[in-house]
Amino acid sequence: MRMNVGIIGVGGVGGYFGGKLCRHGAASGANVYFVARGQHLDRIRQGGLLVETAAEGTWRCHPTLATDRIEDLPVLDVCLVCVKSYDLPQVIQRLGRSVSDTTSLLPLLNGIDIYERIRADLDVGLVLPACVYVSAHIEAPGKVVQQSAGSKILLGKDPRMVNRMPHALLALFDQSGINYEWLDDVSPALWSKYVFIAAFGLVGASFDKTLGQMMGSPRLSEHVQAVMREIIRLAEKKGVVLPETIVAESYQKGRDFAPETKTSFQRDFEEAGRPDERDLFGGTILRLGRQLGVATPATQELCEIIERRKPWPV
Repeated sequence: MRMNVGIIGVGGVGGYFGGKLCRHGAASGANVYFVARGQHLDRIRQGGLLVETAAEGTWRCHPTLATDRIEDLPVLDVCLVCVKSYDLPQVIQRLGRSVSDTTSLLPLLNGIDIYERIRADLDVGLVLPACVYVSAHIEAPGKVVQQSAGSKILLGKDPRMVNRMPHALLALFDQSGINYEWLDDVSPALWSKYVFIAAFGLVGASFDKTLGQMMGSPRLSEHVQAVMREIIRLAEKKGVVLPETIVAESYQKGRDFAPETKTSFQRDFEEAGRPDERDLFGGTILRLGRQLGVATPATQELCEIIERRKPWPV
C-alpha cells in the first residue's frame, strides 16, 4: 500500500524537501500531496514544481495532487508542516481529519514552542519536534531555489510518546536522500537555533539593519547579546543545557551569511501589509519570562520599538 505524504506550504523549505520527496515518490512508493496557493499553485498544477539546487542539480516534479484546500487531502502517513507560525493554528485545525493515530507530523518551523502550539489543537498522531537548516526560497511561481551548500533536519521524539519511533518517516527520508539527524533530546538544538534567529531577527527589525551591520556595531551588538542572554536564562529555567559558547557560536553563524543578509522575520516585517512572526520571537520570550520568573527587559524594549514601527495587526 502506497504511503500518503502531505507537504503543507510549498515555499523555500517545503518546496525543497517536498520536491525531494516528490522526485523519489515513485521509487519510495509514496503519493505526495502539495498544499500551496496563488500563482505558485497555478504553475505547479500546470507544469509541476521546478527545484534548482546548489549541489544536487535541477529537477521538475509532479505531485499526486496540488491544492489550496487542506480538506482535499486523504489521511496522511507523513505530514511536513512548512508554514509560517502565524498560519499554524488554522492549518492544524483544518488538518485534523487528515491526521490519524499513525500519522507522523513534522513541523519545519522556527521556534521553541511549536510542539505546544500544535498540541493545543491536535491530540492525535506523532508530533516530532524539529528544526531545519536550509537556505531556499521561491524564485518565481512554480520554481524553488536552494542556494545553501547543504541542508539538514534535526528531529526527535514526541514528548507524549517517547517509546514510539517514526520508522516510516525515517525510511522515507533515507530513500529520498534527505539529510537528517535523529536526536533523543532535540531541545538543545531548537533553543540553539532560536538564540540566533530571535536575537538577530528582533534587533534587525527594530533598527532596520543587516547581519553585517548588527555584528559590526558595538551598540547594536549589545542589543543582540542582551536578548541572547535572556533566552539562555529561559532555557536554563526550562532545564535545557546550552553550550557555554552559544553566543560566540551564534555570531559565527552570522558570519557565515553575506553581510547584507536580513532575517526572514525582518523581510516580512518590512513588507507593507504582510503579517510577520513577532509573536514567535518577541511574544514567546515575554510569555516565557512571565511564566518562569525571568526578567526580559531587552526583548520588551525591542518589541515596543517594533510595535511603534509597524502596529499589529497590519
